[in-house]
Amino acid sequence: MEKSCTLLIHFDKGTPAIANEIKEALEGNDVSAKIDAMKKAIMLLLNGETLPQLFITIVRYVLPSEDHTVQKLLLLYLEIIEKTDAKGKVLPEMILICQNLRNNLQHPNEYIRGVTLRFLCRLNETEIIEPLIPSILQNLEHRHPFIRRNAILAVMSIYKLPQGEQLLVDAPEMIEKVLTTEQDQSGKRNAFLMLFTCAQDRAINYLLTHVDRVSEWGELLQMVVLELIRKVCRTNRGEKGKYIKIIISLLNAPSTAVIYECASTLVSLSSAPTAIRAAANTYCQLLLSQSDNNVKLIVLDQLNELKSSHRDIMVDLIMDVLRALSSPNLDIRRKTLDIVLELITPRNINEVVLLLKKEVVKTQSGELEKNGEYRQMLIQAIHSCAIKFPEVASTVVHLLMDFLGDSNVASAIDVVVFVREIIETNPKLRVSIITRLLDTFYQIRAARVCSGALWIIGEYCLSLSEVESGIETIKQCLGELPFYSVSEEEEATDASKKTLPANSITVSSRRPAILADGTYATQSAASETAFSPPTVIQGSLASGNLRSLLLTGDFFLGAVVACTLSKLILRLEEVQPSKTEVNKATTQALLIMVSMLQLGQSPVLPHPIDNDSYDRIVLCIRLLCNTGDEIRKVWLQSCRQSFVKMLSEKLLQETQELKEKAQISHAQPDDLIDFYHLKSRKGMSQLELEDEVQDDLKRATGEFVKDADDANKLNRILQLTGFSDPVYAEAYVTVHHYDIVLDITVINRTKETLQNLCVELATMGDLKLVERPQNYTLAPESSKQIKANIKVSSTETGVIFGNIVYETSNVLERTVVVLNDIHIDIMDYISPAVCTDAAFRTMWAEFEWENKVAVNTVIQDEKEFLGHIIKSTNMKCLTAPSALDGECGFLAANLYAKSVFGEDALVNVSIEKQADGKLSGYIRIRSKTQGIALSLGDKITLKQKGGS
Repeated sequence: MEKSCTLLIHFDKGTPAIANEIKEALEGNDVSAKIDAMKKAIMLLLNGETLPQLFITIVRYVLPSEDHTVQKLLLLYLEIIEKTDAKGKVLPEMILICQNLRNNLQHPNEYIRGVTLRFLCRLNETEIIEPLIPSILQNLEHRHPFIRRNAILAVMSIYKLPQGEQLLVDAPEMIEKVLTTEQDQSGKRNAFLMLFTCAQDRAINYLLTHVDRVSEWGELLQMVVLELIRKVCRTNRGEKGKYIKIIISLLNAPSTAVIYECASTLVSLSSAPTAIRAAANTYCQLLLSQSDNNVKLIVLDQLNELKSSHRDIMVDLIMDVLRALSSPNLDIRRKTLDIVLELITPRNINEVVLLLKKEVVKTQSGELEKNGEYRQMLIQAIHSCAIKFPEVASTVVHLLMDFLGDSNVASAIDVVVFVREIIETNPKLRVSIITRLLDTFYQIRAARVCSGALWIIGEYCLSLSEVESGIETIKQCLGELPFYSVSEEEEATDASKKTLPANSITVSSRRPAILADGTYATQSAASETAFSPPTVIQGSLASGNLRSLLLTGDFFLGAVVACTLSKLILRLEEVQPSKTEVNKATTQALLIMVSMLQLGQSPVLPHPIDNDSYDRIVLCIRLLCNTGDEIRKVWLQSCRQSFVKMLSEKLLQETQELKEKAQISHAQPDDLIDFYHLKSRKGMSQLELEDEVQDDLKRATGEFVKDADDANKLNRILQLTGFSDPVYAEAYVTVHHYDIVLDITVINRTKETLQNLCVELATMGDLKLVERPQNYTLAPESSKQIKANIKVSSTETGVIFGNIVYETSNVLERTVVVLNDIHIDIMDYISPAVCTDAAFRTMWAEFEWENKVAVNTVIQDEKEFLGHIIKSTNMKCLTAPSALDGECGFLAANLYAKSVFGEDALVNVSIEKQADGKLSGYIRIRSKTQGIALSLGDKITLKQKGGS
């Protein structure tokens, strides 16, 4: 059996000291050598050496030393040596120490008295302590506070020993006297702590008699008072009212630690609006006054919890929470925006958006390296505000359009997505947005942002003037035609024989890109994270952004330009009465498209045009040469309709999620409900009344009802031994974040008493047993509940195995029953989560662990198989249901989950139906750590078969 240890010191095993050397040093007169020798002896003892011969040397040569450090080390040595024999009797030589300890307790030096009292707090042997009690009690009245406060702690730890109450019968009364006279804050706190742990009624009594003075007590004592209040209110809910008043009075304490504790205590004890408002105000105050980022993050977590349970109170504090945006830390800003976005109401939307706009403007001026990312967060926040409350869109959309040319591509893309959604949902803003977009189009630098902006121009330029200026803008941005001259072509053919021209910047990233459905595409494109202005291929000067992007070989953008021009020409036919003008515009558009094809097939560029873009541009040329009503409908209406459908589905999904959140558990049919109007109100303050009412409401709406389903509990019981074993055992496994609790029921099936019965457990994987199991005695046919705690440090699948060992009265050797293994399932740690497509793709590209599982199943329907995988892996399908509609013989979907340790798990399912009706394909799992990828892979391999 391992012994309890009260001392831990790092020990370097490099050069172990030899017992003889230590002995010699201790016998010498050199104090510093003695100190070193004592330290080495303590280290060796802590590492399992016994050193029995040293004890007498230490008694002879170290006990008499007057040096304080030597005396302190002597006490540490005494703390860790064995003081009892195998049967638990105190060793006779310990009597030698007793006298020394008594002398120390009466020593004229305060330090020696104090450290000796501290040492006594860690002694468990009553035979050694008993003779020292009179000296300890004398120290309670010593003039020096250091001694008094340690004497109180010594009394407390002795009183807590198994025979403590006999040793110190009237300890609580003495300490209560000390508490009333003590002036030292630390001493007062120790005395109150002693009453709190050993005589709770006296502590409560003292608190209630001095209730008016609590706010003047020291910080340490106030913390213990809060601890006491929490304990009392948990056991006796009826008494809450008077204690909540004490907490509210402590909210004005000067110590930030105290007010933080007060706020969290208030939230845990009461739901009265006054109390919650006070706590929320305190958190907001701490958020602004504390400079430490960790403190801010902790406070934001608390506010986030309050938001979910008391949204109406938090709504009033929205502007206070927003002030946390002044912190330069991105995590704090992100958390703040997440909280605020869920608290927006028609009453505060204008204030919030105004503040967000100011923040966006600020990001332009300062040159902080994280400004781009912060701006992106703000743009997304404003976007979601404008979608919820369309009336604010007009105030922000023009400000945000200034950022279309942002050097941070991600935030520019967010702006284009925002503008695209607003122009559809707010028809009144269409004209002003289009005008502004055409004015600022030349500033856009990123190809993806250009594509988005061109789509908007193609879809929403409706009047004659808009269509004409749209065509004109595109022509200006493409510059002079052709895109290269013949002389350049000849130079290029010569140069390509040697190397690529030095100034053509094609940053080819040859890593596979992930498309929206989770499939791969190899992309060769200019890397789009930061812009160096593209250098233009020899000789031709860049006159516009579209031209410079085309000359880097971005033909996808060329195809988008062709489609936009086609749409604009089709519109022009509808709104321009003059046939000549239409034909003129058509020929110009055709010339641009043909020039792009020519550029794509010329040797000037390092990469020729890709087939997709080529086909698309050719299609546009055909369309403009031969327009019909059917095609016109497809180009001018279907595209917009599918966009509208996408928006309505997004909205539907969001409202569905809100509905799901709103469905909470309700009360049991036979629960008691108090009627608050019929309550007697004698002597109750407003706050106490509020608190009672809220408790009743909670009881009525089922907030106190625990949702642990008993039937579900039965599913989690694991049988550990067989029915015919002499000892039957089963375990109920509870997984709670970082802890696993095993509730093991052990039943003695024999007619004999089992002695020293012990459940020995061992673990494999990232699991650690917290405490060693105890020995029990089991009467015939009786049972025992044994609890075992296990700490978890990662999501790797762990195994717990072990055996039950016991002795019976008539057999001398021990009997062993081997237990069934318990496999800890990864499903207990991961829960479904949501992330954006962009975030999913970024993570998919970054994570280095991939596990690829081949599909092997008896299920023949793709959607049924996907449902089966989602159910058995406990993940959320990110692919919209509409994208999975219809029958086409193949399916690709992305799944996402998060573990309790904050790790992300990404899964992509790609399956195809074979001619024989069977499904084939792969399930790919990616994660940052190996554990999740492997465990999920094993889980899927185990479960994917399906069928019965």
